[in-house]
Amino acid sequence: MDLSSGPDRKCLATGEVQPKHGLVRFVVGPDGQVVADIMGKLPGRGVYVTAEREALEVAVKKKLFSRGFKTQVTMPDGLVDEVERQILRRLVELLSLARKSGAAVGGYEKVKDWLSKEEAQVLIQAIDGSGRGKSKLSTPHLGSYIGCLTADELGMAFGRETVIHAALASGGLSKRVVEEAQRLQGMRKTVGGNGRTEGYKS
Repeated sequence: MDLSSGPDRKCLATGEVQPKHGLVRFVVGPDGQVVADIMGKLPGRGVYVTAEREALEVAVKKKLFSRGFKTQVTMPDGLVDEVERQILRRLVELLSLARKSGAAVGGYEKVKDWLSKEEAQVLIQAIDGSGRGKSKLSTPHLGSYIGCLTADELGMAFGRETVIHAALASGGLSKRVVEEAQRLQGMRKTVGGNGRTEGYKS
């Protein structure tokens, strides 16, 4: 799945220029406090930071937001964790929309059926599901894999207590889901590469 489209922006922490969908936009609120703009729609001048926990922690620690906005700004407590929570909420909302429109299914048998019929573009598996069960399903050819959600989080999207396996059909929503999942994956990495989640595979 090609995610390279869209405008590029420069990361405040790394200085790298990359597609906007892989970054998190921030604006300054009326009270001079930095606000995460997950949807990218809040008014005002924005600065961007790569959607990775380490990059955001550097931006906060080194007070790069004041430099980026060219004015003194205040940082809310727990900004990095709040960004992760908001991206998770957005990802769950998108998956829920996909399910309601018939573009997503949950449950081993339904996912297996979609994969066999080549209807699935994206395979999603809970991070805390059994490795043996997950290994029985393969990522669609030229498709994507998402493995950064827990069974409880996937369950929220599908209106159930827990979901281990899910699949998305191709379409506009699936591209947005994959983009948000990449951002969440970055937020759930820990320093040193021993992340709390399995790697995102494209």
